[in-house]
Amino acid sequence: MVKREIVISRVNQLNEYVNILKTIKKYDKETYIKDPLIYGAAERFLHLSIECILDIGNHVISDMGYRKPENNRDIFLVLYENNILDEKIKINLCNMASFRNILVHDYIKLDRELVYGIINNDLKDIEEFVKIIIEYV
Repeated sequence: MVKREIVISRVNQLNEYVNILKTIKKYDKETYIKDPLIYGAAERFLHLSIECILDIGNHVISDMGYRKPENNRDIFLVLYENNILDEKIKINLCNMASFRNILVHDYIKLDRELVYGIINNDLKDIEEFVKIIIEYV
């Protein structure tokens, strides 16, 4: 059985990060790209958001006794295999797990326009994940 209070506390933290990221949307792309305080904060809060969804996914997997994921992408495959996620959200979250590695390890090559696009177009995937998890637990 999933420990609901643990998942809810992580979801609350995730919602806080997503709300911070939403404030970045008020900046146009040019301002975003030129201001290191803006893009630095955005990159960090995106990283923290992705860490939260990975943590939540791992928590559900562990508590339910599902197979152990081989890597971060595999977390969402396991959740899909167990009918928690649908195909579309699985693919989108797998891509986010891969992007987390770029944020953490390949930050020198990081494309700031890509991060800006994720913040403006893809936060809905995180919000959808939250809805699914809340319904599940």
